[in-house]
Amino acid sequence: MVPLISRRHFGKAIYAFAVVVGTQRTGLAGENTANVSLPNPDTKPIVYPQTKRDPVVETQFGVSVSDPYRWLERDPRTDTDVASWIDNQRRFTTEYLSHLPGRDVFRRSLVSTFDYERIGIPQRSGNRYFFTRKLGGRNQPLLVMREAAGQERILLDPATWSTDGTVTFAEWRVSRDGTYVAYAVQDGGSDWRTIRVLDVATGKVTSDVVRWARITQIAWANDGSGFYYSRYPEPKPGLSDASGLINHAIYFHRIGMPQADDTLFFATPSKPGRVNSAALTPDGRYAIIYSTEDLVHADVSVVDLEQGDQSPRTLIENSTDRWSVIGNVETKLLLTATKGPERSKIVSVDLASSESVFIDVVPEQDAHLTGAYIAGDRILAIYFVDVKFEMRRFRLDGNPDGVVKLSGMGSVHAVLGEPGNREAFFVNGSFNQPETVYRYDVETGQLVAWAEPEIGADLTSITVEQRFFRSKDGTRVPMFVARRKDTVGPVPTLLTGYGAFGLSMPPGYSAMLTPWILQGGAVAFANIRGGGEYGAAWHEAGRGLKKQNSFDDMIAAAEYLHVSKMAPPNGIAIYGDSAGGLMVGAVVNQRPDLFAAALPSVGVMDMLRFDKFTGGALWLGEYGNPAREEEFRNLLSYSPYHNVKPGKPYPAVLVTTGEADNRVVPAHSFKYSAALQASDLGPRPRLLRIGARAGHGTGKPAAKVIEEAADMLAFAAHWTGLKIRG
Repeated sequence: MVPLISRRHFGKAIYAFAVVVGTQRTGLAGENTANVSLPNPDTKPIVYPQTKRDPVVETQFGVSVSDPYRWLERDPRTDTDVASWIDNQRRFTTEYLSHLPGRDVFRRSLVSTFDYERIGIPQRSGNRYFFTRKLGGRNQPLLVMREAAGQERILLDPATWSTDGTVTFAEWRVSRDGTYVAYAVQDGGSDWRTIRVLDVATGKVTSDVVRWARITQIAWANDGSGFYYSRYPEPKPGLSDASGLINHAIYFHRIGMPQADDTLFFATPSKPGRVNSAALTPDGRYAIIYSTEDLVHADVSVVDLEQGDQSPRTLIENSTDRWSVIGNVETKLLLTATKGPERSKIVSVDLASSESVFIDVVPEQDAHLTGAYIAGDRILAIYFVDVKFEMRRFRLDGNPDGVVKLSGMGSVHAVLGEPGNREAFFVNGSFNQPETVYRYDVETGQLVAWAEPEIGADLTSITVEQRFFRSKDGTRVPMFVARRKDTVGPVPTLLTGYGAFGLSMPPGYSAMLTPWILQGGAVAFANIRGGGEYGAAWHEAGRGLKKQNSFDDMIAAAEYLHVSKMAPPNGIAIYGDSAGGLMVGAVVNQRPDLFAAALPSVGVMDMLRFDKFTGGALWLGEYGNPAREEEFRNLLSYSPYHNVKPGKPYPAVLVTTGEADNRVVPAHSFKYSAALQASDLGPRPRLLRIGARAGHGTGKPAAKVIEEAADMLAFAAHWTGLKIRG
């Protein structure tokens, strides 16, 4: 997979359930049985804020498509009608949510579960370590440097950057000699970045200002003279933030120079819709360039920075396969390669040769390779075995060299290592095990906790099991279920999934969802097709014209929870964000009878116009192109906005979005919510919650995360019948 693709970039930041659970007192004792108290829905019709309907109808491939709420796509910063509509929706939803029972209980519980110290994986420079530290009760993390002797110094504290906690740093990277830290400032949840540079010795910010960075890595030159980054051209005055993005390019910024003097390093003017990203090998010799149109498949080029001629050498071009460079040993480049439906393997190519000949180093294994890293003189390879992680060691020639023993049914991510350095770091955690940063000595095999959070809750009260169910076409699909050990019989259940872009959803902590479990509910994580749990074939089975398989899997998961009596009748709330929000919208339209409540968050809801906003054109390879007839008809068949079905009783729906989301623009949620509210779908509410100064998720301050989560959990609890005990 292309390194620039991750939940942090293209899924949603807080969607990764790898958030450590903090201090939590449950206040619960003894056995909990069904723990269900079904609500009595108000049978009086709900009077929603008025939304005007425009007679917008377009005919495409002989199909007339109505789009009465297209006017909600307009920019509320310049359109008073849209701004007024947003205000009315906010007041209406705030009033409803303020009366939900259990909201304050969940808020207090969430404050507790988020109140812990979270340490990020460290970047090492000499004998110093640089890492993020998120203290309990703080909205944003600190950037900290630790000396070899253990002394620490705070380098960046975003708490001083804004009064509301919505300005923070996102991507960051230390120069190889530790002189500078380049960091990307994120304001109000926007995907735009402004890169600044900190002088580590003085603690002062330099004069360097790099604007309009987006979908970027920061890659320092080996000598610390500057860094490579990716940006779009400066938007034209008056252009909406939702406008499409083109002409992404890689530049080199030299320290101390104005951005106007930055050097263009790589661009694709003949393919302006591409995203281009640069990374350097650990020795700084080679720049690796990825160029992608769909966020999954990428051309790969390399530049030898030690040579006078720095023209890119193409290694992979127009490939339908998936390639990712993991490092180099002198002139030999090592990559992971996934060809078609095959499992990934590790290959090498010698750049000293004029011809690019790829040689297998570690062939396909009996499991799915999710990532590989060079640490010391070993390869550390991460494999999925039925969505459970294994870390296997190989020598650089590909010979097996044992395994790294991991604890529990958990996840491994953020591995950091480099050739010649025996020290590696990685993060390991699970639903009922705190995410811990481990230091691993490649030579001795010693594994020690480098940073382990203190958890106040009794996590031994949570049990995790893996179940398998059959989808509509007979496919065997895995699902993790987390609940309290003392619960027996069916309990109200939050069902969640993602199923897109080949991204996996392994076991991991969720500070957001743990309060639900501790109150006696269950959380079910379905590993549906479209994700990467079983490699490229699993992804391909749930993308494009096969997208319905993702929805069939989720429907089958809900049916399984009912049939197996894990959830009571009218006791399932379905939740998902971004591509998962699309999944929720589609599944609820198709089978509203399966759910008591639905929580679609920052979802892609208009599948006929998604490519017209910001970076939506990058998703054409994932979902399909509405300009092509077969793909148009497929998209129309499940588009949440276009398939709301009046006359059927729907679950209670709470749609959430951020007003500053310039990844999945809030118009998706606006139009979908308007369609829900205008339709006869039964007595249960259909609400829209719009976060102020909030984007797609990354950079959202803890206070806003907690407020939103409390609303969502209380809403789901009320409509599934979860009895809240304070």
